[in-house]
Amino acid sequence: MMKRIVSSSFAMGVDRSDRLFRGFLSRKTTPRNLCHATVIAKLLTLLILSVSLHTFGQDAKGPTTLRGVLLEQLRTTHNVKDWFVPANIAVEGLTAEQAKWTDGSGNHSVGQLANHLIFWNLQELAKFKGEQPAKFSGNNDETFNSFDSKQWAATVKQLDEVLTEWENAVQAADDKKLESWASTIAHIGTHNAYHVGQMVYVRKLQGSWDPSKGVK
Repeated sequence: MMKRIVSSSFAMGVDRSDRLFRGFLSRKTTPRNLCHATVIAKLLTLLILSVSLHTFGQDAKGPTTLRGVLLEQLRTTHNVKDWFVPANIAVEGLTAEQAKWTDGSGNHSVGQLANHLIFWNLQELAKFKGEQPAKFSGNNDETFNSFDSKQWAATVKQLDEVLTEWENAVQAADDKKLESWASTIAHIGTHNAYHVGQMVYVRKLQGSWDPSKGVK
C-alpha cells in the first residue's frame, strides 16, 4: 500500500515539475536558463515527494512513545500478526513429533528454537525485574539441546507466558527504566523475530506449514 501511495505521489510530482520545466523552457532557451530549469524541476520533485511522504506518515497509525514502540515490537513477535508471523502462530498446531523434527543438515527443530527463546527471554526478564537469572554455563548450544519433546505442550505454554510477562513488565516500568533498557528490549524483539522466522522455515521444509497463516 505504501509503495503504491509513494509511487503515485512521485509520479504526480514528476508530472507537475515536468510541466513547470517545459513552461520555463518555453521562454528563450539559453544554457543558463536550461541549467536553472533543471535545478528547479529536481527541487520541486523532491519537495512534492517529501510532502507526500510526510502526509503518509501522519495518516499511518502507530505508537508515538518509547513504551508504545517497545510494546509493539514485543507483541508483534508474540501474538499480534503484523508484518510477519508471530511466535504463537509459528508453533500453532504442531505435534510433539513434528516439534522435534530436523532436516538433518544442522538446522534446529521448532522445539529447540522455542526452548532457546524461552531461556533467553527468561534470562533478560529476570535482570529487568532485578531478580537473579538462572545459572548459565556459557554454552549456548545447551539452550537449544535441552528441549524435551515430551514437554512440548508445556514449552508452548511457557513461551507464551514469558512473552506475556515481558509485555506486562514493560507496561508497568517507569520511563527512566525504559530509557535505560530500550536498546536491550529492542534487541530482544529482533532476536525473537529472527528465531520465529526460523521456525516457519523449518515447518516449510517439513511440510507442516499452512501458507494461509502468513508465509506463502
